[in-house]
Amino acid sequence: MERLRENVARLGFAVDVVVADALALEPQDHDAVLLDAPCSATGTIRRHPDVAWTKAEADIGRLAALQAKLLDHAAGLVRPGGLLVYCTCSLEPEEGEAQVAAFLARDPRYARVPVRPEEVGGAAALIDDRGDLRTLPCHLPELEGARGGLDGFFASRLRRAD
Repeated sequence: MERLRENVARLGFAVDVVVADALALEPQDHDAVLLDAPCSATGTIRRHPDVAWTKAEADIGRLAALQAKLLDHAAGLVRPGGLLVYCTCSLEPEEGEAQVAAFLARDPRYARVPVRPEEVGGAAALIDDRGDLRTLPCHLPELEGARGGLDGFFASRLRRAD
């Protein structure tokens, strides 16, 4: 969190950095909330091959249940018109695309705000047909003198309507 605070200060952003149990936070009216949810980390297997042995299929279901609770709670932290960004470093649809679809079905106050290619350096291939960001290891080819590959990552930007 110290590195986050340093980067926020360096960039001149006005951000409240809070370290707390997210499920214990009282409802608030934030302009934006970033929920970087705990996940299986299967998107980092390229750099952390031990993930294949330290995670089990049951972990995905357990983590997906926690993510749903966190999403539902985070929804109450965002002011009307504000943004909720949900992300994970997982390749599993249950922790990404399916998680957001289930949340949107539960909470009609929210709708997707599609990511635009210019927001990701023009890399339209990183944006799925719903407007969510999905990176895969194949999205960065190897270049001479440098290893290629990106971590698997998912992010969805949601706006609260009411």
